[in-house]
Formats: sequence, structure tokens, C-alpha cells
Amino acid sequence: MVEYDSVALDRIFAAVADPTRRAILAGLARKPATITEIAAPFPVSLNAISKHILVLERAGLIERQIEGREHRCRLNPAPLRHASAWLEHYRKFWDVRLDALEQHILSKRKKKERAPHGRRD
Repeated sequence: MVEYDSVALDRIFAAVADPTRRAILAGLARKPATITEIAAPFPVSLNAISKHILVLERAGLIERQIEGREHRCRLNPAPLRHASAWLEHYRKFWDVRLDALEQHILSKRKKKERAPHGRRD
């Protein structure tokens, strides 16, 4: 079993659980931006956007560079790869389990079809 940092995963998944934060990440995936530029398309206060950005920073999803009074943010995709690897591990796990269940059901059906009439296994 692959070990994952539980605290880091909790922060990543909590950060991307919010649609505003996902939209911020989508914008930063296109290009770095200042806090003001990030806030422009949202119908909330600059303070609210700053709080969202702080959550994203704590999750490691955003890196901030301060230039004078301007705070420029850029996406850091590495934590998303970490979360994706965790999800992939469990996707493979469940694929194997569901394939085994499917085979079990199919074998039961075949067994039932082969049983003489009136007799059930």
C-alpha cells in the first residue's frame, strides 16, 4: 500500500471542494494573476477572495510572490498530482474488486442456467 500524507490530502481536498476555489485554480492554470485580477470576476469582496487564496496556499496549490504592494499568485500543480495518485490507487483497488464481483455474478448465473429444472443451488 502506498502511504500518503493525510494532513496534506485533507487540505487539498478541502481546498478544491469549494467551487470558487476551483474557479480560482482554473484561472491560475491559464496564467498567474494578482489578487485583484483574481477577484475581478467574482461577486464577493476582495477580503473573501483573499481568504479563499489563503486556503489554497495552505494546501500548497498556490504560490504567492510579493512585488511591492502587489501579490502575484501562480498555480502549483504538484499537490494535485499527489491527490490524483491517491485517487488512482483507490480506483485500481475498486476496479479489481468490481471485476471480481462481476465474475462472481456471471458464474452464479451460468450455474443457475445449467441446473436442472426445479432444482436451485
